[in-house]
Amino acid sequence: MAADHPVTPAGLVELAGLADERVDHRFKALPPDADGLTVGALAAERRNLFTGGFTTPVLALSAESVEHNLALLETYAERHGLAFAPHGKTSMSPQLFADQLKRGAWGITAAVPHQARVYRAYGIRRIFLANELVDPVALRWLAGELVADPEFRFVCYVDSVRGVELMDEALRAASASRPVDVVVELGAGEGARTGARTEADCAAVADAVASTGTLRLVGVAGYEGEVPDASPERVRDWLHRLVALAADFDKAGRFAGADAVLVSAGGSAWFDTVAEVFAEIPELSVPVVKLLRSGAYVSHDDGHYRRLTPFNRVSEEGTLQPAFRLWAQVVSRPTAEQAFLNAGKRDAAYDLDLPEAQVIRSGRDGSVRAATGVTVTGLSDQHTWVRTEAGAELEVGDWVGMGLSHPCTSFDKWQLIPLVEADGTVTDYIRTFF
Repeated sequence: MAADHPVTPAGLVELAGLADERVDHRFKALPPDADGLTVGALAAERRNLFTGGFTTPVLALSAESVEHNLALLETYAERHGLAFAPHGKTSMSPQLFADQLKRGAWGITAAVPHQARVYRAYGIRRIFLANELVDPVALRWLAGELVADPEFRFVCYVDSVRGVELMDEALRAASASRPVDVVVELGAGEGARTGARTEADCAAVADAVASTGTLRLVGVAGYEGEVPDASPERVRDWLHRLVALAADFDKAGRFAGADAVLVSAGGSAWFDTVAEVFAEIPELSVPVVKLLRSGAYVSHDDGHYRRLTPFNRVSEEGTLQPAFRLWAQVVSRPTAEQAFLNAGKRDAAYDLDLPEAQVIRSGRDGSVRAATGVTVTGLSDQHTWVRTEAGAELEVGDWVGMGLSHPCTSFDKWQLIPLVEADGTVTDYIRTFF
């Protein structure tokens, strides 16, 4: 964590209001007899996920795993001298944002204006928008936020001269009195997503920023996860380009007026390589904030990120724990080889991998066993297709606990997620705003 940029999660007082929200039909899977209770009152009852009246399907978030993952990335960032602005799009949960800020996060990353508005509603004082912002309505809102709160820090990408022109035009129309801090985005390569493709293009964007009175250049950034045919060597080469760009801009005096230079990268698949290369950033004319933006770590998963996590390469640094488990009930067993559960695409992430059957809880006596010989083969809107091998014990009424792949499309299907301890006790409810 960069010592020159201390974090204060001030303004997060609105979190208390989440506990006052009333439980009703809007929230999937919550006990019908809890209707009318506040979320705080329901949490205080410490009901059991399996015997406390919850209906299936129900998504549970492991309290122990979330705590473990929060602590691990805090320690990792500190060990490697990184500031941390985890991408909030993963969870869109102010409660988890507060936990991340308490764990030393510099701020929270956003992708679109709506997310930034949610962050501000819950008092986030540092927002890094990893996109170019050219919407005049959103820029007018931003100008107002910057005026209303002198402690609010906002940074966003710029990657085109036209984008700079549009930002400048909108901010001047809004009579913006504080400049908006921007970082030039270096594209990850031909055919990659966003970002200026060459160093010359980046310089042209920086020149365009310097010609405005509404924008201030404070750094460079990009997303190494978009490097074509990514490998440690290719990612490392691109990161060296990003670091060299920062050094060249500083030498040319492009960061005049900035009290620190932000150099930012780091999704959830290559943050070890980011840490390695960022450790080589040379001393610049002002302090450097090495800003990591990984977001999926908070829940991790049982698929995509289990395979891609950098901790597979640097296991001595620790191990993330998957925190999601989707519980669904067997509602049909038409043949010895087939069963159907009552969860589907409305409940489970399916864009990267299908859910993974992990455990079975007996509908007869509540005993739990491994889901041996049980495989998820497909999802309909409201059904999970399951193949069962010979000898697999599975009957109508059993609960099946499934691991999920891709946190970003798991959180977004649930507005209120039970936070569950290992024995099934629900200790809290995580509110999301998608």
